[in-house]
Amino acid sequence: MNTVLRSTAAIVLLATAAAAQSFQVDTVRTPQGLPGASGFTENVELFDVDGDGDSDALWANGGEFGVQQNRIWVNQGFAQAGTVGFFADETAARYPALLDGSRDIDFVDLDADGDFDVFVSNTSGIANQSCRFLVNMGGAQGGSPGFFQDQTQARYVNVGLNDGVNTHSSVAPSLALASGGYIDWSCDSVFFDLDNDGDSDLVQATYGSLSLGKSPTRLFLNDGDGFFEEFNPSGFQLTGSDISAGSPGIWCEGVQRQRTTNTSGAECDISNVSVSVDGGDFDGDFDVDFLLGEKNDEARIIRNRTVENGGVLGFRDVSSASFGVADWAPMLGSYEQEFGDLDGDNDLDIFGTNWNGTCNTVSLNDAVSFFGAPATIANSCTRHDEPDYLDYDNDGDLDVIVAARAAFEELYENDGAGQGAASLAATSGVLPVFVANAMGVDAVDTDLDGDVDLWFACDFDDPETHLINLTNTPDTHAPRVSALEQAPNRNAGPAPTVVRAHVYDNAAWYVTAFNPTTLEYSVGGGAFTSVPMRFSGGQVFRGEIPGFLTGSIDYRVRSSDSYGNSGVSITRTFAAGACVGDPVVYCTAKTNSAGCVPAIGFSGSPSASAGSGFVIQATQSLDNKAGLLFYSLSGGKITAYQGGFLCVKSPTIRTNLLNSGSSGAPPCTGVFSFDFNAHIASSGNPTLQTPGQAVWVQFWSRDPLASFQTNRTDALAFFVCP
Repeated sequence: MNTVLRSTAAIVLLATAAAAQSFQVDTVRTPQGLPGASGFTENVELFDVDGDGDSDALWANGGEFGVQQNRIWVNQGFAQAGTVGFFADETAARYPALLDGSRDIDFVDLDADGDFDVFVSNTSGIANQSCRFLVNMGGAQGGSPGFFQDQTQARYVNVGLNDGVNTHSSVAPSLALASGGYIDWSCDSVFFDLDNDGDSDLVQATYGSLSLGKSPTRLFLNDGDGFFEEFNPSGFQLTGSDISAGSPGIWCEGVQRQRTTNTSGAECDISNVSVSVDGGDFDGDFDVDFLLGEKNDEARIIRNRTVENGGVLGFRDVSSASFGVADWAPMLGSYEQEFGDLDGDNDLDIFGTNWNGTCNTVSLNDAVSFFGAPATIANSCTRHDEPDYLDYDNDGDLDVIVAARAAFEELYENDGAGQGAASLAATSGVLPVFVANAMGVDAVDTDLDGDVDLWFACDFDDPETHLINLTNTPDTHAPRVSALEQAPNRNAGPAPTVVRAHVYDNAAWYVTAFNPTTLEYSVGGGAFTSVPMRFSGGQVFRGEIPGFLTGSIDYRVRSSDSYGNSGVSITRTFAAGACVGDPVVYCTAKTNSAGCVPAIGFSGSPSASAGSGFVIQATQSLDNKAGLLFYSLSGGKITAYQGGFLCVKSPTIRTNLLNSGSSGAPPCTGVFSFDFNAHIASSGNPTLQTPGQAVWVQFWSRDPLASFQTNRTDALAFFVCP
């Protein structure tokens, strides 16, 4: 529908709609009419850029139709000492002067320093360019929060480099850019903790040159400090932008095959026309799976198989096995989708935009065979762009707001009974009629009055549109912590016990992601201690219980929303035995001149406080020979050296000389013995007195008749207990 037709329709509908409106078009709170208040805008994200407790707005401009400056509008409350919910354009001061074809913006704490950085998905449809990393200069950067610097060049690591040993980029060298990143056509990217290590990894989707869908979506893993290197276990590197049928699936099991129906891991499709990414744990194993939205065909369901792989990160295309019908989105223009618990049964369902021609659909998750055949929503058959969740009527379930570039925006009320029932129906009169080529929408309480306001990103120079919620009714529904991962029994040690939980609330995921969520643990029935959890993606939160605890450990998860509503999980328990240091023998000993193979061994447990009792020995050594124990705090290795193997990394530390003595008939009854706990107590090395410090040790001894007149045992690795 063009602007003239929309305007005409608006005049007709205004009179009947006004009386029942829950929302009102804002004309005074945002910088409309100012330079940069409109443009080719495709996405808006609301988040607290300056850490002062209110939400600011960041707009993705340019898109498919131009290269433009992205804009940042700062909420004038709190740190700005103005009125909460009123905004000023502070782009010139806070955001780099960059002209991009931006289609999406994501906020993420890249470097875990407590402030939010920005990732911008750009398209090379007009000019060759990369997606960008923009780092918030507060936190670890030591500057002012809410001011951003382009660090794309540094944050993408080894793009285009593939030596088959240390670097494994799938990006063709010809596409890598000297300014950082690579030439791509990205409409949406999302950050999830894919490998369960506590940081945010990147799923960078692409729709390919000319929207042909021949370029692969790529995954980049965070090193913990905010630097991203491609996850490419296949080792395959493309020669251009497109991936050919039969090529390895880069990060996905099997070989590439567009529109594959194979779900065994033999084939995958990672080169569809992906215009969106949505994530969450749809199969209940606490790993973050994801869904690639497909503009011209069925969306692709990608299952994270880390649990099935015994902890090794891996992914499988399970699209055809995940829906109760062969053609789950058979028409052109499927566009975006959202994971969310629409029926209140504590699993993720799908709202599909234009999944049935131009009609919107709902696919409910049965937690067994997963998503049922998409059910078409009545009166939804007009081309829409992006959906988001909110609870506009405060009844505790998820309603849906949909942005529409070529039609009127729609609000679908969910009047299902919950517990397996969802019923979405278009409302009338709740939204004001306004003219906007809306490409994206966010639902966030930006004036902190208790209800959710709406923000629309508008294309073709229509002004960005802000709808104020008039209900002023605070949310009264507590989050649901519906599932809690069972921690295994263990021995105490430096590695924490990692626990994940599912948290649902009556809000969009990017609102629930900010719910203060804590992991509470108790030792031996004592008082509970709380530690914060991090959002992993979808409905998954991750927390860590300290690893050196011993005894019976009870734990639970509590999540609260910004209005004081709080939900708590069931309580689970695991047993933590005494710390033993987990000694492990590795490497290979050198056979001595008498034909014996010296062997390293131990008794007791390494301890920073015991003073004695962890004895490391080398048996089957030559009698009455000099030797010593040497060790490293830097790591182990296995390197051929002097006819044997050097098993610890430099720098090494040598202990005092020992003598092997003799415990029987020669030649191989000598034993070297060293009490490492006594060494910890007497050496004066404070590093060794740190619980959790890893140590790698090996014996060296004299062997006059051997090559180089020396011998080395195999090696022992352990960590220091308290």
